[in-house]
Amino acid sequence: MKALALFSGGLDSMLAIKLITDQGIDVVALHMDTGFGVDEEKFHILQRRAKIAGAKFKVVDIKNKYLQEVLFTPKFGYGRQFNPCIDCHGHMFKVALAMLEEEGASFVITGEVLGQRPMSQRREALNQVKKLASDDEDLVLRPMCAKLLNPTKPEREGWVDREKLLNFSGRDRKPQLTLAKKFGFDDYATPGGGCLLTVESFAVKIKEYLKFDKDMRDIDVTWLKLGRHLRLKNGAKMVIGRDEKDNEFLLKSPNDKFQMISFLDDIVGAVSFIDKNADDEDLNFACRLALAYTKAPKDKSVNIKVGDKNLEVIPFEDKAIAQNFFVK
Repeated sequence: MKALALFSGGLDSMLAIKLITDQGIDVVALHMDTGFGVDEEKFHILQRRAKIAGAKFKVVDIKNKYLQEVLFTPKFGYGRQFNPCIDCHGHMFKVALAMLEEEGASFVITGEVLGQRPMSQRREALNQVKKLASDDEDLVLRPMCAKLLNPTKPEREGWVDREKLLNFSGRDRKPQLTLAKKFGFDDYATPGGGCLLTVESFAVKIKEYLKFDKDMRDIDVTWLKLGRHLRLKNGAKMVIGRDEKDNEFLLKSPNDKFQMISFLDDIVGAVSFIDKNADDEDLNFACRLALAYTKAPKDKSVNIKVGDKNLEVIPFEDKAIAQNFFVK
């Protein structure tokens, strides 16, 4: 017997997997990559945690379909920020259920706890998720709170011993922490999710972006995670690297909606990009501001290349002028 698990890397999903693997069932922990969760460079941490719980690990890239089918048109709306949690869960379950045959698995599990999340884990919300996932065969099992819900097919058919499942509910984390101690778990994410869509500052960036450009792609999401974002006077978007890591990621992840502001002289500092459709006024301003974030002398003109344009500009004396244009 084999099961697929929706896996965030958090304690609840680890405990849910352990409850099933302890019954002699193989589990593959599926991390659904929406582009708004754990960065790719941290996938090895999730793999380690899945192994601790007794499961194999697999990343499922759903970024494109998530943008096209879930994020901008959720049937059940958003949470406090830009998080369509019910539709998100439904989509993830639908993907997992569609993978059962190819993975040789029989059912899907999740670490959800009844009543833990005010939007997505109410009893009504769980039923809404079930409908969105088209779980007509009743194959989604929630080991952490199964005894508070109607028996699913895995329980009814005896694939899983329902008596070894739990009845956790509400937002109190003490039962989970006690169980983690019993299982010897000491490596797990702190509660609170990790989805950027629930973070106000990031939700603001998305909403602001959509006012000017309805065509949001994977690379646009990646860039929203990087650098300082500015909306200039005439509507052009500017992005300035915050540190060396930002600079590196921006340079190796090109976005064809932007052009790099290149300094023809040997100047060290943040990398900067400007909307390729920027008008001359915004372009000139961006170049002067880009130089303010470098070590270029502030009293001399500098040769700059942006796309096929060559400019000669004098840096702003103080980068504080950027404060008036930050997206926040």
